[in-house]
Amino acid sequence: MHGHRGARAVLPENTLPAFEYAIGCGVDAIELDVAVTRDDVVVVSHDPTLNRAICRAPDGPRVIRACTLEEVRRWDCGTLRNPRFRRQMPVPGARIPTLDEVLALSTRGQFLFNIEIKCSPEHPAWSPAPPHFAELVCAAIRRHTLENRVMVQSFDFRVLDAMRKLAPAIRLGALYVGRPKSFAAIAQQAGAEIVAPYHALVTPRQTLLAHAAGLQVLAWTANRPRDWKRLVAAQVDGIITDNPASLLQHLRDHGLR
Repeated sequence: MHGHRGARAVLPENTLPAFEYAIGCGVDAIELDVAVTRDDVVVVSHDPTLNRAICRAPDGPRVIRACTLEEVRRWDCGTLRNPRFRRQMPVPGARIPTLDEVLALSTRGQFLFNIEIKCSPEHPAWSPAPPHFAELVCAAIRRHTLENRVMVQSFDFRVLDAMRKLAPAIRLGALYVGRPKSFAAIAQQAGAEIVAPYHALVTPRQTLLAHAAGLQVLAWTANRPRDWKRLVAAQVDGIITDNPASLLQHLRDHGLR
């Protein structure tokens, strides 16, 4: 069970308080997204540009890649409550953390880190080139000696290929959303050992065939008990959720924890 962006149903996404909360709940992994500043610092943010629905910023560039770390640090991403999650508790003044700061939480348990690299060929100016992006993320992982506790996932398979060449021991996840497609074919195209489909695409047969091919299936992002029940019945290897405490209680109630 992976806490999506920490636990964004409860606390502001991709912030240190959200990750700390998820770790305290007992998640198997914390899921996070990364972007890169102009001065080549890897920071934790789902959006490559300022998301005005959840962050406030002074005047200046709104693309993370166009900002220095110092400029990004001025953004307040904790005061505004995400309109999609009415029970989310604000953390006024919460800032966008660096990847190093999040990886430093590794001493708090034996959970894993699921790092999504936000890279897209449609917006080349929003991120470094895939090989350089992979180098920066890999360097941070190695600084914390966490190769065995990290998986890297992406919709952009170019960055997965670059990561495989840099660090063959790091597990890779192929994110997918779209028309139904063989999970094994997706993983093969990406060169990944984990396929991470949108949860509605998961069927028992898809999971069975993926397992037969030696793959793991990690479904995203499921927040309702009926979806958790369906995914458990399909025998997925993991579920990404915005509400890890509720999912963990659901699993306990059904004797799965």
